[in-house]
Amino acid sequence: MNPGQRSAAALLAATVVNLPFGTLYAFSVFLKPMEALLGASRAEMSFVFGLATVTLTIGMNFAPQFYRRVSPPALAVGCGLASGAGLWLSASATTFVQFALGYGVLFGPGAGVLFIVSQQAVNQTVASSRGLANGYVVSLYPLGAMLGAPVFGWSILAFGVRPTLAGLGVVVLAACAVAAALLRSAGIRMHDASSIEAGESRLGRTFYVLVAVFFLAAAAGLTVLSQAAAIVQAYGGGAALAVGATTFITGAVGAARITGGWLVDHFAAARVGVGAHLCSLAGAIMLSLIPTPVSAALALGLIGVGYGVVSGLVAGAIAQYWHKNQFGLIASRLYIAWCAAAISLPVLAGALFDRTGSYASAVWIAAAVNVLGVIVARKLPARS
Repeated sequence: MNPGQRSAAALLAATVVNLPFGTLYAFSVFLKPMEALLGASRAEMSFVFGLATVTLTIGMNFAPQFYRRVSPPALAVGCGLASGAGLWLSASATTFVQFALGYGVLFGPGAGVLFIVSQQAVNQTVASSRGLANGYVVSLYPLGAMLGAPVFGWSILAFGVRPTLAGLGVVVLAACAVAAALLRSAGIRMHDASSIEAGESRLGRTFYVLVAVFFLAAAAGLTVLSQAAAIVQAYGGGAALAVGATTFITGAVGAARITGGWLVDHFAAARVGVGAHLCSLAGAIMLSLIPTPVSAALALGLIGVGYGVVSGLVAGAIAQYWHKNQFGLIASRLYIAWCAAAISLPVLAGALFDRTGSYASAVWIAAAVNVLGVIVARKLPARS
């Protein structure tokens, strides 16, 4: 294959494998059916989402060690088997513990490993517009949720939640097999020994500022993505509007991630980060002042867009600040902030809802988080 074909193969493999794993962001569609099936509380279901993000992040952080020792095709197949098994266990769960083990513990690690592997493969093959390319790759999770949410909603009504989860397991395994074939045919290597590494070789001030900007955006954004359907229903929306809002929000986040990557190719990272946090802040204020079902969907969309732009910004900024051989390592460490965000405000929002029957307090906390994000984002440096 020539360089252009190898880049296309890497991007296609990333697309195929990350779309089904991205249905993690459509978890809110499973909230009410699984709560009814298992007798679980909203806080317990929020815990499962948080646990899945923890194990996904663990997979991300082991990924650089794995792809240095194991071929990408073998990793893809192995991760597909592990994650598929987790979904099949979730589908057959009769207790909350079984569901948490399947979805929260087994599903996540394979997703995390392949997310970093696909990013590393893309950065080893794409030479220009790397911010846009990285924004596209990170957009695949919310785009997968956008496609998955209406399918899940239909499938749950038509067949039930158990067959829906089992079917997702089959799709995940098949997607990993296709990605393995693409990576093998392209012969993509995870490390370019012929290039001279430039840029920062260690974690420094730039890394920690980027971590803070990402954490603050993700804390609000993941609350929206993990509980979008439930939040819309809490503000008086019906089931159809809730599923539609989830689809709209995840699609908006996906588009925003691509946009964030493109923006960091053309504008200073600090300006992009400040604008993104202001967008999320506007959504939180709107939801607090106009608590209606439709305004809730639109406001959650604004919060999600701000988070999406920051996600694209972060992926593109890694490509600017560090050498391409370091991308997977830096990204895996930085996504610890994503994990911390997922087990902070989303879990707190679920607990507050169980206690008060409202998301109002969580929305005001999200607004304060975005104000802090605006302040921190101003400290992002110019490109390396």
